[in-house]
Amino acid sequence: MNRYVVLAIGNILLSDDGVGAKVLEKLKLSGRAPLSARLVDGGTLGFALAAELEDCAGLVVVDASHMSSPAGTVRCFAGDAMDVQLSRLGRSVHEVGLADAIDIARLTDQLPRRRILIGIEPATTDWGEELSPAVDAAVPGVVELVIDTLNDWRRSAGREPELFTSPDSASELAASESPASESSSAESPA
Repeated sequence: MNRYVVLAIGNILLSDDGVGAKVLEKLKLSGRAPLSARLVDGGTLGFALAAELEDCAGLVVVDASHMSSPAGTVRCFAGDAMDVQLSRLGRSVHEVGLADAIDIARLTDQLPRRRILIGIEPATTDWGEELSPAVDAAVPGVVELVIDTLNDWRRSAGREPELFTSPDSASELAASESPASESSSAESPA
């Protein structure tokens, strides 16, 4: 187990439901994507993503999550709290699939010990390709949260914080990946 996976979940055609993909895009374009992290745009694939959890040292999932909070609110659900959040009623269809992927990983002894769901409260999930202003404003903070989480995990494993890609290599990385295959509960302000 030596790689981290940053997994974006959601449908980019349903406005705020596509926030995970937007965070992944901004992370790639920032030139600060950790070299050891596999950036995966999972779209709405759900349990088909179980293979991404194999040989995974840590999993960061970024998704729009209904948490009965103001739009743009960001909350982190780590470890068992992530599993509980995914199992709650009222989640989206892709979260059901992600919960199934987590269960498959648990049954096959592939569940990453380090795992976190970064949930962003959507304002709307109606048809549309643009994020609402509140959710769009949360994106830069979520990108920083992803980077900080991965670096914290590296430090706790006795390794130095990760080297980053350059903006040029981030662009090359983004162009080389296909969207379907690559690409403590705490609250943080948006």
